[in-house]
Order: sequence, then C-alpha cells, then structure tokens
Amino acid sequence: MFKILGDPSRMKVLFQIGPSEACVSEVADKRNMSESAVSHHIHILRMNGFGRWRRSGKAIYYVLKDDHVRSIIFQGYEHIKEFAG
Repeated sequence: MFKILGDPSRMKVLFQIGPSEACVSEVADKRNMSESAVSHHIHILRMNGFGRWRRSGKAIYYVLKDDHVRSIIFQGYEHIKEFAG
C-alpha cells in the first residue's frame, strides 16, 4: 500500500478523484499530466483497491473506492502537513 501511495504523481491523481469523480481528461488537465500517465496511475490504483469507475455514455468517471480509502489518503496528508511544520 505504501509503495503505491509513495508516487507523487499517483498522489496527485488521488487528490483529484478524492473529493468527487473525474474522467481522465479532467485529471490530466487539472494536474498538468498526460492522459496516458493519468490512465496508467488510475489503472494501478484500481488494481490495488483504491478506486472504482462508472460509465456515462462514452465517458468513464473515476472516484476513490469508498470512505475508508478517502480517510486514509486525507489523514495521511494532514499528518504530512503537521510533520512538515
């Protein structure tokens, strides 16, 4: 789990899909990443139980799997902010 969360780009993706669902192009635009890189990170997150998806027409939207995952991500972020000073 920590290896997956240890990648800064993957964390950018997690923070983007944490509060609300988003499609790959939205994440790529907001995080200044390529769509290919975002897709790769989302694939890894989904395969490791961090995310889920839903289809709406041709678009696929991604979001964190549940409140438990959301809590882990945001509590970790708060801890880092406290540690950093």
